[in-house]
Amino acid sequence: MPKPVHHVFVCMQNRDPGHPRGSCSHASNGNLMELFGDAIAKRGQFGRIALSASSCIGPCHIGPSVLVYPEGILYAEVGADDVDNIVEQHLINGEILEHKQAPAEVWS
Repeated sequence: MPKPVHHVFVCMQNRDPGHPRGSCSHASNGNLMELFGDAIAKRGQFGRIALSASSCIGPCHIGPSVLVYPEGILYAEVGADDVDNIVEQHLINGEILEHKQAPAEVWS
């Protein structure tokens, strides 16, 4: 297996409906993993891009969250319409989507 250039963690936290913190899985209808997998496969990037489901990444109030390493970029409020842009612009072309980044204060 080749060493990946990027590793994408998609929050799949699934809490009960009405939980005060919410959950990324409910906010995304649970399909972000499939959409990322399809977008990566369509571009022939498996091996170069690793994809993993994650439990809670932390900032539930801005979910669904997607964390990209090695850069440590956290994308917030990721929807189906954002997946192709994240894969194409960030993971393939190296351009971080500033407008989708979580605010810096989530890390403090």
